[in-house]
Amino acid sequence: MTVSAVSTSTAASGTTSTSTSNATLGQADFLRLLTVQVQQQDPFDPVDNKEMLAQMAQFSSLSGITEMSDTLKQISEKLDVLAAANAAANTTAE
Repeated sequence: MTVSAVSTSTAASGTTSTSTSNATLGQADFLRLLTVQVQQQDPFDPVDNKEMLAQMAQFSSLSGITEMSDTLKQISEKLDVLAAANAAANTTAE
């Protein structure tokens, strides 16, 4: 069962989501979807373990990439401040 299928089954079951935007999903949203997926699956035809692990690995990778992106943004901002300070120091020294 894919994430889109889980979202559809969640909507069909009448469960409401507290997420304000479909564009940003966090760990809480993932855990909520995983819980609903497990609750809604057919006990005689459960989700393949490999598929479930693949989904969890994809989310873990996404989480790591997001954290790395945030860190790189912070580094970039600090470098911009340092470059501005360096340029200001060079103009006052001339």
